[in-house]
Amino acid sequence: MLTESQRAIVKATVPLLETGGEALTTHFYRIMLAEYPQVRPLFNQAHQASGDQPRALANSVLMYAKNIDRLEGLGNLPAQIINKHVSLQVLPEHYPIVGACLLRAIREVLGAQIATDEVLAAWGAAYQQLADILIGAEEQAYRANEEQTGGWRGARAFRVARKVRESSEITSFYLTPVDGQTVVAHQPGQYIGLRLSIDGQEQRRNYSLSAGANGRDLRISVKREADGLVSRHLHDNIGEGDVLDVFPPAGAFTLQPGDKPLVLISGGVGITPTLAMLGEALKKNDRPVHFIHCARNKAAHAFRDTVDTLAAQHPQLQRFYCYEQADESADGVGLIDQERLAEWLPATRDLDAYFLGPKPFMAVVKRSLKALGVPEAQARYEFFGPAAALN
Repeated sequence: MLTESQRAIVKATVPLLETGGEALTTHFYRIMLAEYPQVRPLFNQAHQASGDQPRALANSVLMYAKNIDRLEGLGNLPAQIINKHVSLQVLPEHYPIVGACLLRAIREVLGAQIATDEVLAAWGAAYQQLADILIGAEEQAYRANEEQTGGWRGARAFRVARKVRESSEITSFYLTPVDGQTVVAHQPGQYIGLRLSIDGQEQRRNYSLSAGANGRDLRISVKREADGLVSRHLHDNIGEGDVLDVFPPAGAFTLQPGDKPLVLISGGVGITPTLAMLGEALKKNDRPVHFIHCARNKAAHAFRDTVDTLAAQHPQLQRFYCYEQADESADGVGLIDQERLAEWLPATRDLDAYFLGPKPFMAVVKRSLKALGVPEAQARYEFFGPAAALN
């Protein structure tokens, strides 16, 4: 239990975290991943190499320290962390490893004169408080997944029933449960976790569900990344009939009920969750939907025929395509910007917007929606990888 004096000590470290938080978390990951191989599958090494993961953790630690006496100030951050943990099956036994490595990193980076025994004790208590909150919330999620019709806990074996090339970069995998039982009704926008073995090493990754729930199967649509260990393995080595370990659906970036005009904006493989949202939204025949997708070119544009067919069937759906490279079949050429969004948005700015794609793309969309008068609370987004500031 955190004491008032410990809260004060944690808050007093905020200036240090603001200037040196990333150095601290980089050292933390270096220690943990080198000395505790059992947690390595929980972390994408590409995100370590890019610095995205240490940067995201540094921001989370800073936010926690700033809001240590009013955790409601963390906003959606705990929900994001909990859902990521659930999708990768983070378990209670992982938390003591993280705590020990974090305290060691604090001492080694800040030095014994700053990171005194008193400071470490305060941060140890603060970490345990957060760990207890997350462990409790994650157990509730694991239990809820298990108790739902068609749900499960831990890994469940799914067979690749179909493998479909959707574009020059994206391939869909249709996954059916080996046990032949029903599949939980996930929410549009959620993702699943996969557990694979590549060259004898366990790997875990999240992939958005690109189709609505049907009780029979799950569909993920994966972009082949040039430096993506798991995406390349899926594209090159996993075929129809192969079996994958699948963790239950998770994620808080889901389509919320409402009657306001809906705008779905995606870039590249960011189309996967918005496609599932589109199918759900079109069940309400009176809700206007604007579907905006950006791709490098027509060859890289996945699901164009699918969206075109839906637009022909549903008069409330308007779709707009923007290609980076010139193509007369696109509605716009170049990168998405405020002027183009102003042209393609509904007349009213009282709308619900969901967007996902590369971080620079998302930063432009977020800034443009705000400038165009869309309420910030009605502009929702999520990151495929570690969270970052969209400046």
